[in-house]
Amino acid sequence: MPYQMWINGAYTAGHSGKVIEVHNPATEEIVDTVPAGNAADVEDTVVAAQAAFPAWKKLPAGQKAEMLHEVAHKLTERTEEFARLLTLEGGKPLIENRDEMGWSAACFRYYAEIGRNTRGRVIPSVEESQLAMVLKEPYGVVAAIVPWNYPILLMAWKVAPALAAGNTVVLKPSEMTPLSTLLFAELFAHFPPGVINIISGYGSECGEPLILDPRVRVIAFTGSLATGQRIAQLVAPQMKKLHLELGGKDAFIVAEDANLDIAVPGVAWAALLNAGQVCTSTERVYVHESIAPTFIERITEYARGLRLGPGIEPDTDMGPIIGARYREKIEMQVAAAQSQGARILTGGRRPPHLERGYFYEPTVLTNVNHRMAIMSEETFGPTIPIMTYRSFDEAIALANDSKYGLGANLYTYDPLKAKRFFEEVEAGTLWINDPLTDNDAGPFGGFKMSGMGRELGEEGLDEFRETKHVHWDFEGGLKSWWYPYGNK
Repeated sequence: MPYQMWINGAYTAGHSGKVIEVHNPATEEIVDTVPAGNAADVEDTVVAAQAAFPAWKKLPAGQKAEMLHEVAHKLTERTEEFARLLTLEGGKPLIENRDEMGWSAACFRYYAEIGRNTRGRVIPSVEESQLAMVLKEPYGVVAAIVPWNYPILLMAWKVAPALAAGNTVVLKPSEMTPLSTLLFAELFAHFPPGVINIISGYGSECGEPLILDPRVRVIAFTGSLATGQRIAQLVAPQMKKLHLELGGKDAFIVAEDANLDIAVPGVAWAALLNAGQVCTSTERVYVHESIAPTFIERITEYARGLRLGPGIEPDTDMGPIIGARYREKIEMQVAAAQSQGARILTGGRRPPHLERGYFYEPTVLTNVNHRMAIMSEETFGPTIPIMTYRSFDEAIALANDSKYGLGANLYTYDPLKAKRFFEEVEAGTLWINDPLTDNDAGPFGGFKMSGMGRELGEEGLDEFRETKHVHWDFEGGLKSWWYPYGNK
């Protein structure tokens, strides 16, 4: 079956008759095509989701949980199939996409359970004859707009809690990696029609109509700061609930007591996972001056030894950049930094042995500063720019010197430094001695320009629930404080 949209429990090619070509970033070849959705397709999805909402909201939480567990079970059985397809359309090495499938299945299992076990709470009443409750209720139709770097995982982070909370969903994947998401419709086939719908297309042709539709109550989006700001402007008159994760410029502090046998591969992992195309990729490294020469020498050697190639090949350590314009942005930042005095120790070029594909070598830079774009603007590529510092006060100040605040990392065995780090650094997730580890029970989101709202944890479930206060006096008598109204 060709890849098609999933609307109201059925496959459809949509109204436009147009298609989008999906390219393999490692070979630049066409993998397949998908329908190019338009406003008419958006109308179909929203109508279906709105019609399905009342019954889905009332469905017992235990039954919703069973259906979410079934998604996780099916995904686990088909891990290899989804991992290979993701590698073809997105470029990540196969081993990384297998991990993504495992993380995604775990997310569905997590929300299956907390969704079945929490709906609100009873709070103390002010009089004996009263009952006061806080109820958590679904909004209605949720639009989940997912980026290309982790299409299935970031879908799970939005769709699993939204469904567990009782909402219906319209899901729009990136036009660069829609294949795996459209295939995922098969894993939702046991849901009632209209509860989950998947539409493919460009942002201007189906993304904006979806965002602007007044029947869509929540917009959950992961992507660039510029697009997030555009979404906020579009929906401001409608006062919609927004959940925006807008990337970052994450700092990594390496203290003087760090074990470099651990810190060197740890920093490289944090900076180069998925070719640096992770929202929480390390993009700024601050190393204590006493260990900086050794650290720089070792991480340069480490980066130089990584094997680049198509992710489908088993010996590949790092795959390609997703597309030409994304690689060009990295090249521009590196070239600009070099023109301002930065020194490239390794990388800084397209690998000469790979003639096709959007590859870029892991790049280590020194002599950088915060006036350079590579230290202030999101790069989203395999770069490791390194600065040195003298005092921990300076390191914290450097880490906070950014408009972003998604995550930050520290290597140290000093508990006082660790405490200062998590108390003083302005970021939503702080990793100490264990970079980029996710925890389904731990909330994820950013400070400052990195967005608003939280994914994962109970907080992630609450992003998709309205809070309602119920005050019930079951005796219904007159109150003394109504005077004089009660005596009329």
